[in-house]
Amino acid sequence: MKNICEVMKKYDIDEIIQYGNYMGKVNPITTFGKGKVVLVTATNPTEYGEGKTTVAIGLNDALNLLNKRSLVNLREPSMGPVFGFKGGATGGGKALILPEAEINLHFTGDFHAITSANNLISAAIDNEIFHDNKLDIREVTFNRCMDMNDRALRNIKLKDRNEHFDITAASELMAILCLSKNILDLKMRLDNIIIGYNSQLLPVYVSALGITDAVLSLLIQAFKPNFVQTLEGNGALVHGGPFANIAHGCSSLISLSTSTNLADYVITEAGFGADAGAFKFMDILSRDSKINLACIVLVTTIRALKYNGEGDIVKGIENLRVHVENLRLMHKNIVVTLNRFEDDDNDDILYVRDYCNALDVPFTVNTVFQDGGVGALDLSNEVIKFNDVPKIKYLYDLEDTLYNKIDNYVKKICHADGFTCSIELMRKINELDKYKYPICVAKTQYSISDDKKKLGYPTNYTMQLTDVEVKNGSKLIIVYFGKVITMPGLNDHPSAKEIKYVDGEIILPR
Repeated sequence: MKNICEVMKKYDIDEIIQYGNYMGKVNPITTFGKGKVVLVTATNPTEYGEGKTTVAIGLNDALNLLNKRSLVNLREPSMGPVFGFKGGATGGGKALILPEAEINLHFTGDFHAITSANNLISAAIDNEIFHDNKLDIREVTFNRCMDMNDRALRNIKLKDRNEHFDITAASELMAILCLSKNILDLKMRLDNIIIGYNSQLLPVYVSALGITDAVLSLLIQAFKPNFVQTLEGNGALVHGGPFANIAHGCSSLISLSTSTNLADYVITEAGFGADAGAFKFMDILSRDSKINLACIVLVTTIRALKYNGEGDIVKGIENLRVHVENLRLMHKNIVVTLNRFEDDDNDDILYVRDYCNALDVPFTVNTVFQDGGVGALDLSNEVIKFNDVPKIKYLYDLEDTLYNKIDNYVKKICHADGFTCSIELMRKINELDKYKYPICVAKTQYSISDDKKKLGYPTNYTMQLTDVEVKNGSKLIIVYFGKVITMPGLNDHPSAKEIKYVDGEIILPR
């Protein structure tokens, strides 16, 4: 690794707060620059993931090989998945960001700061209730959080009420940090968090607790984007970490705006399939931001396509088609890249290529895991061909009714016939209609539907809406389909068992 001060010179960064020799924080730039943004997304994944992060890192290195000043902009890993099933989130093979162990574990402490700020609010709520409850809080809707998969904390009993823990990546404070444009915006959003309701069913806000500045003080440093490097010595901004199946699944808005002022190309990755992170990137992150979205890279693998076809690539490739069609509803510049595995069959690869040709979408094969930046040169050349930056088209207007927003997503992105819900939930939809915010859909990541068993391109089905709730600080309406767990548990053989400490070095599983 190079000293981080050496890497930052390439991007004309004047000042950095160093965390050792290889990590640092840069001062945020709140307005968007001229840098072109490239969004990396994927078809619906297998449980192992299909390598979006690896492709994003490799594409960044490839563009730099072509003498394009490029930065990769990624989410921070949550320790929940690191110690759980998926393991780390710093790439793989020769497409890596470094230092791996530090980024995957404590990093610069952003997750800890968000957790502490969140739980300060919870402590203040219960303190208010303990001391005579002058705010008349009758129902608490704000949850505690922790950055670890711990199913025992999903539902706990306090002295006077029940409590729930979310994993930090699913907390409202994580969304607020990632969606705030500047410190003033951050403070206003904190003030506007709804913590519960009083006896007249009116919302009670964080501002009523009188602790906003204290909460803000815990987030000042965490708001600054983190600067690290790739294995090939190119820059990477890594900041924020909302999950895409629960939250909006993108790195922070402030890291993206900062990146566009430092580089000609900014490669950013959105979580899970295009029906999750990519849709939310365009529908939530870019709503009132001047993001120059040059193109979308749709990652797929032979493994994922066969999984979606229950072993049959001819059937499973329909999942690729549905994502191409969906993305074209919002943006016209799309390129498909097949993340090649060593055991992929050449006939399968040629079949995917011919299928993409029939869809009239550019197709490339990348080998970034094996070859690093060299393995994404064909992909980078396709990206460079997109000279125009078209405006993003939205599926709905923010002034639309909440019912119509949900209905649009269900029919246009999930290709369902519609959705059903209880009468009580329909009343709640009507009550929340006054909040003219974008929707943030929480559902399974393994299907475009709300049922992970509906693979490929399901049609002729109805989705089951299970809940909606307003997040007034993050300015989102969370829309739940199916059973979505906001505090995951560990599997029977978690990655924590594979982490080793050998000769002074932390070795993470890959």
